[in-house]
Amino acid sequence: MDMKIEKYEKILPPSAMTVRTTVFVEEQGFVDEYDEIDGIATHFVMFDGTLPVATCRIFCKEDPEVYYLGRLAVMKAYRGRRLGAAIVQAAEDHVRSVGGTCILLHSQRAAEGFYAAVGYIPHGEPDEEQGCPHIWMKKSISNHKEEL
Repeated sequence: MDMKIEKYEKILPPSAMTVRTTVFVEEQGFVDEYDEIDGIATHFVMFDGTLPVATCRIFCKEDPEVYYLGRLAVMKAYRGRRLGAAIVQAAEDHVRSVGGTCILLHSQRAAEGFYAAVGYIPHGEPDEEQGCPHIWMKKSISNHKEEL
């Protein structure tokens, strides 16, 4: 696999839209997939050669140390290969590089185990988004790279 991750600042690239539409709209039936946050977020897209296979976005609201990760999606044929973990890592590295110390996300309950496996913990009570059970999760991150 010739995988690479590209970063897009404050622009939703068509490659991210392809992945999100396939996963969230066509597979999962979400209607309100795109919003104003797409215009302020940093988007990450993983490519297998030229084929977009995974995406997520990260953005900051008021507190410059707190970022929100969302819209993580991996194409069905590429699931189970740790691509989701790799793109989350790219987003976390970006947040560290701009001084962020905490990442929050609104996980589908079905994906809670994935996020727990990459270090996120439940934060608050379960709720629903477009009829789908979700839970807020968070992870504290260091501004410094750990020494290997």
